[in-house]
Amino acid sequence: MIERLAPYEIVPSRGRRAWLAILLVTGLTTACMSTTPESAATAPVGAAADSGAPQPVAGLDWTYTVDGAEAKLAYGAPYSDDLRLGLECARGSGLVTVSRDAWPNEPDQFHLESGGETERIAAVAEASPTDGRFLTAELETTHPVLQRFRQTGWLAQWSGDDRQMMAPQAASRPKVEAFFAHCG
Repeated sequence: MIERLAPYEIVPSRGRRAWLAILLVTGLTTACMSTTPESAATAPVGAAADSGAPQPVAGLDWTYTVDGAEAKLAYGAPYSDDLRLGLECARGSGLVTVSRDAWPNEPDQFHLESGGETERIAAVAEASPTDGRFLTAELETTHPVLQRFRQTGWLAQWSGDDRQMMAPQAASRPKVEAFFAHCG
């Protein structure tokens, strides 16, 4: 039986939320400014390689937790029970369990994408404690989509024509590598 990821426990203060909102607006304003040849020449080395990567969404991020031998990487709204996708593994197991609530009228599968790799993965559906169905699937850490996720830091999931992007905030990018290092 797969254990659902626990909601986050720490609630940020209103001051911190306001500060994050100011940073987001500043970042978006900067991102919308035109690029001059001078600024292009001083762009970070990885910027050109990452130009096709999805951008982080305000209020959503990857959260990494370790409890004994178990590690979890969850995408959603931090400090809430908004879980978009959960990954978990045992230390050195080489296996990752993927889980989330099923979307309406979705088949019992995950349709995952990262950096050009896309795969439909059969899932096991159980009754969800919230409503509907809860999907789980187990993949080896060497699965091509997981390997690309480890390299790019972003993952997308599809349901029909609906594509949900899951890109980390800049400070959270190392969490993806830490998770895979734990899993083995």
